[in-house]
Amino acid sequence: MAKKIFTIDAAGRTLGRVASDAAQTLQGKKSADFVRNMVPDIEVVVTNASKMSISTKRAADKVYTRYTGFPGGLREMTMKELMQKKGVAEVLRKTVDGMIPRNKLRKERMKRLTIQD
Repeated sequence: MAKKIFTIDAAGRTLGRVASDAAQTLQGKKSADFVRNMVPDIEVVVTNASKMSISTKRAADKVYTRYTGFPGGLREMTMKELMQKKGVAEVLRKTVDGMIPRNKLRKERMKRLTIQD
């Protein structure tokens, strides 16, 4: 069976709608042969990620937090800072990653996501 490639054009669409489309497709929920416990042979390509519409208020207010594991090691970064440091593709990748279920298939599903600017 050949690998299916789905292309999502992000130009003019909001971050959440593009991410939910990508997450559903990566899980296989948009295909007729959906199986919950297997990674489908599907690759998702998101094009025009830099033309995606993200409001300035959202970029300033959304905060990503992570913990280093050490005392006082809570690190925070706003969406605006993340976009300046790593680009819009990383914001989209983190958003899709948050929509994929937390199980053993998550890493394999995320490998099949390609984001192009």
